[in-house]
Amino acid sequence: MLHLVLDLLGTFAFALNGALTATRVARLDIVGVLGLAMVTALGGGVLRDVLAGALPPATFSDWRYLAVAVAGGMVTFLLWRHLERYTTLITVFDAAGLSLFAVTGATTALEYHIGAPQAVLLGMVTGIGGGTLRDVLVLRLPTVLYADLYAIPALLGAGITVACERTGVYGVPAALGAAVGCFMLRMIGDHYGLNAPGPRRADGIAGPDDSSGDAAS
Repeated sequence: MLHLVLDLLGTFAFALNGALTATRVARLDIVGVLGLAMVTALGGGVLRDVLAGALPPATFSDWRYLAVAVAGGMVTFLLWRHLERYTTLITVFDAAGLSLFAVTGATTALEYHIGAPQAVLLGMVTGIGGGTLRDVLVLRLPTVLYADLYAIPALLGAGITVACERTGVYGVPAALGAAVGCFMLRMIGDHYGLNAPGPRRADGIAGPDDSSGDAAS
């Protein structure tokens, strides 16, 4: 039940994020808004289940996932004029989805007897998968490749989850603690513009362009 609740919360958060991106960044119609909401919300979970061998993926075996994704998209489509004024909402929902999916991704891996290091990586992939697909579909360089802390918070959340499970203390407090840790690190990185270290060019400046500092990974 804990796994399902966290998974559905992450699905809803990513659906809101995808739909807000569709309305504010790409200016899509209702088909585009719902489509981007579902891809963002369900993409990471499908990838997680396929890699873990949990077939068919939960999205196709449990109607609640699709219903929650569509609900998030419709809420945003109907209320986007009210939500648009809050410029940080996209980042907040993205961080929430990233955090919850990092936890559930690692948990799923452990349930299918995948090793601890691989479970941490699968948690990260689950967290960043939907957002990466979202950015590709709107012709934007995926956030994970260039800006702010993104993959590292997901690794943190997944790592805490795996460590708690291996030590026998995994439960609601541990799961929420792992998600909160990931969320806070992601938001701190966004607020202060923190990036993971990037290669330095001959001029001593790091990053993908002349105006940036370190590039995220």
